[in-house]
Amino acid sequence: MTEEFADIPLFMEQMAESIRKTTALLDKAETSSFFQQILTANRVYVAGAGRSGLIARAFAMRMLHLGFDVYVVGETITPALKPGDTLVVFSGSGETHSMVTYANTVKGLGGNVCLITASSESSMSRLADCVVNLGDLTGYYRGDTSTFEKRQVTGQYRSASAAFAPLGTHFETMALIFSDAVISALMEAKKEGARELKGRLLNVD
Repeated sequence: MTEEFADIPLFMEQMAESIRKTTALLDKAETSSFFQQILTANRVYVAGAGRSGLIARAFAMRMLHLGFDVYVVGETITPALKPGDTLVVFSGSGETHSMVTYANTVKGLGGNVCLITASSESSMSRLADCVVNLGDLTGYYRGDTSTFEKRQVTGQYRSASAAFAPLGTHFETMALIFSDAVISALMEAKKEGARELKGRLLNVD
């Protein structure tokens, strides 16, 4: 392996630059709407498939530490959703069959749907109450109407660059950073600091 291919800090710099570009393109009306939706929700449910699901779980954990009534869709202890509750879906494509089904079910139950995505024109974007479009700088989702499930089965993965942020990496990274920024904003709104969060950490392990 030559040194030029082992320059990991260079890839980190490229990722940092993509974060700056994404931040500059974010719609403040979208982010504000999402923030208000979270603050006013009776309860918050989160969902996502694959690695997006891991980001959703991380967001749920931090919301729990902030004292929110939050649940992960699919867990055995997740209660029935009721009117006034909000589902937050993390989906780069906005077309994942299971997530679309969840969103439609929530709307039918009188709940609200918020979507964190890289595709502003999608099935879920059209039915969601609020949408935060994180963009698609690598072009991974551009013009792709296949679902997450189909890409998993057929191996239909595409990337603008073979090495930088392959597959859905760019969306997942941006989704994690955005959701952590939301947590920071919620901490400010609730006037809570690290001490309050630490008091809600798991203490039975």
